[in-house]
Amino acid sequence: MIRKLYNIPYQDYVMHQNKLRKLRKECIILLEHLPVITAGVNYQKTNLLVAESYLQKNGIDLCFIPRGGDFTAHEPGQLVIYPHVDLKKRGLSIHDFIKFLMESLISAVLDIWNLQLSYFQDKPGLYLASNPQKKLISMGISFKSFFTSFGVAINIKNDRKLFELIHPCGGKSSDIISIKSLGLDTEKEIEFIYRFRSEFKKRVGL
Repeated sequence: MIRKLYNIPYQDYVMHQNKLRKLRKECIILLEHLPVITAGVNYQKTNLLVAESYLQKNGIDLCFIPRGGDFTAHEPGQLVIYPHVDLKKRGLSIHDFIKFLMESLISAVLDIWNLQLSYFQDKPGLYLASNPQKKLISMGISFKSFFTSFGVAINIKNDRKLFELIHPCGGKSSDIISIKSLGLDTEKEIEFIYRFRSEFKKRVGL
């Protein structure tokens, strides 16, 4: 059974993924976070456009975490996928994992929404093939001890307001799009989840 969790505080996930890595327990977690801005290991202070006191006043968490990338945002209406994979057990390189993850997402989005996405080596995430500045899926992954954690975030029907408080991964907040903003059917999210799981299992085995 596939189950999606809602309104999960970000730090709750961080603690849970630490336990999963220590146990090397593989799984895929699907959830929506409460409002939070996260900063990866490559973050630039100038990409946070408001004071931390503003975030605290408005109930927005700020978390500094050991994943790749710069600032990004999570909010209700956004689907977050955290694949926890033992690369050593499955004989996968980091390159293999990223390639298979991106292929699975691209295939699932195309199948469910007839939307073609592209992946570029010099910038993480997935972008519209027809307009490569427009970003639908953000990515930030950790590969500690050959075990993956953190993952990808797909903007389904979130209002993207939090992205206005940052330069997401150094880019423009206006370049962040969603399934809803494209005029596509957000009710197909569950179909997308099942399709992604099928594509990912076919490539990775999980």
